[in-house]
Formats: sequence, C-alpha cells, structure tokens
Amino acid sequence: MSSKPAEDAAAKAFLARLAREDRSRLLRPVMLGLAAALCGVCQAWFIATLLAALLGFPGAGWGELAAAAVLALVQVGLAVAQERAQQAAGSAARARLRARVQARLLELGPADERPAGERAALIVDRVEALDGYFARWLPAARLAVIVPVAIAAAAAVADPVGGLILLAGAVLVPLSMALTGIGAAVQSRRQFEALQQLSGRFLDRVRGLPTLVLFNRQDDEAGALGRAADELRVRTLRVLRVAFLGSAAMELIAAAILGCLAWRHAALATGGHPSPTAALFVLILVPAFFAPLRAFSAAYNERMSAAGAAAALAPLLDAPAAEGLRLEEIPPDVVLTVEDLTLRYDPARPPALDGVSFRVLPGETLVLAGPSGSGKSSVLRVLLGFRRPDAGRVALNGRDALALHPAELRRLIAYVPQKPHLFRTTIRDNIRFARPEADDAAVEHAAREARVLDFTRALPDGLDTVVGEGGWGLSGGQAQRVALARAFLRDRPLVLLDEPTAHLDPGTEAEVLDGLRRLCAGRTAVIASHSPLLRDRFPARILTLENGRAVANRRSSREAGHVA
Repeated sequence: MSSKPAEDAAAKAFLARLAREDRSRLLRPVMLGLAAALCGVCQAWFIATLLAALLGFPGAGWGELAAAAVLALVQVGLAVAQERAQQAAGSAARARLRARVQARLLELGPADERPAGERAALIVDRVEALDGYFARWLPAARLAVIVPVAIAAAAAVADPVGGLILLAGAVLVPLSMALTGIGAAVQSRRQFEALQQLSGRFLDRVRGLPTLVLFNRQDDEAGALGRAADELRVRTLRVLRVAFLGSAAMELIAAAILGCLAWRHAALATGGHPSPTAALFVLILVPAFFAPLRAFSAAYNERMSAAGAAAALAPLLDAPAAEGLRLEEIPPDVVLTVEDLTLRYDPARPPALDGVSFRVLPGETLVLAGPSGSGKSSVLRVLLGFRRPDAGRVALNGRDALALHPAELRRLIAYVPQKPHLFRTTIRDNIRFARPEADDAAVEHAAREARVLDFTRALPDGLDTVVGEGGWGLSGGQAQRVALARAFLRDRPLVLLDEPTAHLDPGTEAEVLDGLRRLCAGRTAVIASHSPLLRDRFPARILTLENGRAVANRRSSREAGHVA
C-alpha cells in the first residue's frame, strides 16, 4: 500500500503534466491579464497626477482625465476577455480529462473493482474539482509572478524605496500561503474522501432501494446517509476555515505594506513632499500590486482541492495502459487451450485457480461445473482479459492469447453474463448494442435465433418496444434471450457463458437452453454453470472445479483423444 508522501508526489507530478499539456491554451488568459495590469499602471499614473492637481500641484488637466477614463474602459474589457479565456481553458481541460477517465474506466471494465458510486464520483466530482486548477490557479500563479514584479519595477522608477517595500510584500504572501496551505491540503484530501464515500454509498443504496424496503431498513440507511452527509459538511467547513485564514493573512500583509508606504510619504499631508505625484502613484499602485496576489491566494485553495482530486485520479490515469498485439482479422474458428492456469486475488488467501488445464476445439462445448466459489467465473475473467493469471498459458490456435491486447482478445468473444444489463432504449437497440453497424435484418435474424420474437410479437411495438433501465418490463428469461440475441448478432468464434440459466424457472431454463445449443453449434464454447439441466443438455464434456482445481473431466468416446 502506497504511503501518503508517495501519493502526494504522484498527485503533484500528475498536475504538473496536465499543466504542461495546457500551456498553449493558458497563454491567452495570462497575456490578457498582463495587458490589463499594464493598463492599470498607466491609469494609476494619470490618477496620481489628477490627485496631485487637486492638492494644488500643477501638471494635470482634461487630457489626463480622459486618458484615465479610456484606460479604465480598456481594463474592464481586458478583464472580461481574460475571465472568458480562463473559463474556456478550464472547460476544455475538464472535457479532455473526463474523456480520458471515462476511456480508462471502460478499458478496465470489470477489472476495476471500485463500486459504481466511486467510479461515478471519479468522472464527475473529481474532474469537476480540477476546474479551478485550470481556470484560476494556473493563470493566477503565472500572473502572481509577472505582474507584481512589473508593478514594483514601475513603482521603483518613481520611488526606489517604495518599490522595495512592495517586493517585500510579494515575498511575504507566498510564505503565509505556504503555512496555511499545509492544513488546506490535509483538509481538502479528507473532504474528497468523505465526498467519495457519500457518493458511492448513496448510489449503491439507491440501486438497492427495493431490498432496503423489503427488509424495512430504509430508515436505518437514511440515518447512515445523514451521518455521512454531516461528516462531509464538517470537513467542508474545515476547508473553508483554512481558506479564510489564508485570506486574512493576505489582507494583513496588504495593510502593513500600505501603512509603511503611507508613513514614508506622510509629508503629503503637510504639503511639503518633494514629489507628490510619485508618492501618490506608489500608494495607488498598492491595490493593483496585491490584486494578482489576492487572486493567487484565492486560487491557492483551488490548487489544494485539485491536489486532493489528483490523488485519486493519478493512480487510475498513470497506470500503464494495456499493451498487446493487434489482430489483422478475426479467424473463423479457434482452438482454445488452457494449461496450468493459476490465479490469486489476494496473496493471503488460497488461489482462485490452481493448475487448471483444458482444451476446446471448434464445434465443442465445455461445461465448467462446480459449486459457487469453485473458480468457474475466474476462468472466464481470464479468458475475457479482465485478469492476468499469475501463471499458466492461454492459447488460441496455438498462439499466446495473453499476448493480445485485452480489447483485441474480446473481439474474438461473444459473452453472455449471468445478469445481462439492458439499457433504457428499445429491444432492437439493446440487441444492436453487440454490433452497432448491423442492419435491421441482421438484428431480426439474431432475435429470431434467440427466440426473442416469441415474446415481442405480443408487445405493442414489437422489437421497438422501449424497456426500462436494467431491463425493467421484461422477465428474467426474456432479458436472457435478449442477451443471447446479442451473442448471435456478434457472431464470434469463441462463446463464453457465465451461469446463463441461473435464477430461471425450469420451463424458461429449457427455452433458454434451446437457444444456447443453437448459439454454440459450430463454435468453440465454454459454459460456467452448476445447473443439472444444462449439464444434461451438454453432456459431452464436463470439467468439474473445486476450490480452484480440476477434480473431474468427463468426455465422450469421440473426444477421448483430446487433451483435457
């Protein structure tokens, strides 16, 4: 398990890489901010000359007033353009990062064992928390270095000592933020942890609401969600408390600098100052000098929030992408060979698979039998590319299947899970999900082979009937037939089925098994099931697993020559 310093270092490196990727996009708001600051410096000089004239010193007139007004309008326009450029940079960065996170989660698939709520929080909340990093922090960090130096240099031309005083303030601001930032980083990380736990718990409980109501646990879960929300509220207030402390330190430094400059130019009050315009110019520059530093201080908390979000995103996006060979074409038939397959999920526990071997030829169906937890689903996870085995060999047509990219491996496979997920759309589109480019004729042929048309004829819109999320409106057997239709439409040489008839009544199970026999005909098929009826329908080859080991293998006399 990685330590906190290692996680912090990974998060910082992740954010630095993102900043480099957006360097060109961030140049525009920085240049606009610098132009606005320079307009402010020029405006301050004209205002200083006008104030000096009001104090009785000559040298200012309507020209200076008009110039100050024009510069004020230009400065407002530049500030608006800068804000829009910052928002555009933040929006583009979030869109790109969200696409990367989503693509990575889709690439991992079931190999990512995070709950659905935590994955949703990664895509939504964690990425959203980086908006301030791109839109405010990165431009503010650059402007906080460039603008104060430029203003201090302009002030030093009129008053060298005043310019040094301003530079001293610029040094004190980062020191104060560094002191408060340590606490902000810790509190921000804890806040994100509480938010992720609340999001995950809420989504999981909403999905399991019928079960909660059935067992009369809805009030208990509502109380638990309330406590989790209170924990998030407390941690959010702690983050805000640290943020207010940093702002207070900034205002204290600004007041001290202004006091020092006012003390230095106290002669303005008596009318005996040798250079009143320069003195007023330096005093007027104080707000402009601290404006980028205030923006930097406010955005510093955005950086702390981004660090907390990056701590969760970096392990996901920095993990090495899956590598492997690509298929030039999909072979019409495959011979599946598994030799001494070993898989461990936890080093402290016995292996899920321990030396499992079998071979399946085209046109054959192998049934993996055994009780729950015997390793049947683990075999399928390895064959699907969702798990890399610790030892052993998986070969397709004599070539190492594990050398293929996992996505390429899945191109060879038609898979029917135990609980197929149907989306909120028509039955036709749910079937077409297996091959989006398929035309209606191919979809209807797959539906006919899987006997989906047997029940859709009675529906008002047939295959175009809309089903609810998760297949609401269809029975378990009907949803399973839709999953079979997907496999027929996909038409791949290797078929994998995971408990395809679980939780079905005997009559429905027999109907589904008829579709399974048609699906497996002529293909290489592996079925994980503990159903006695399924084993009776596929009696040729049965490999029984127990505690991850193959304990029995029954073959017909025709297959006696094959290696099991």
